[in-house]
Amino acid sequence: MKIDLENSNRLYYSIKEVATHFGVNESLLRFWETEFNIINPRKTDGGARQYTKKNIEDIAVVYHLVKEKGLTLEGARQTLKQRKDEETRKVQVIQKLEQIKKELEDLEREFDSSFD
Repeated sequence: MKIDLENSNRLYYSIKEVATHFGVNESLLRFWETEFNIINPRKTDGGARQYTKKNIEDIAVVYHLVKEKGLTLEGARQTLKQRKDEETRKVQVIQKLEQIKKELEDLEREFDSSFD
């Protein structure tokens, strides 16, 4: 049965629920956990995994890359790494643009004040 992440207010899901959601074995989820550092469910004192919505979204990305697109594990890791690098670059560009905007606003104020 699929998990309705949009309408659920649960905080955690069991490995069995997540495996059923994706139609995979629980052992595959445990394996992916060792292969992809973005998959890191919380573990209880007894060692039971508790998956958050974010964990399930991360698994969905891995599932898409490996099961649907047919990438190797290494190919999926590289794709995830590139995506992270792209996000980092986006943040850096936004910060630089904000800095430039501030400098332009300062120049505009100086220019306006020179005519007063």
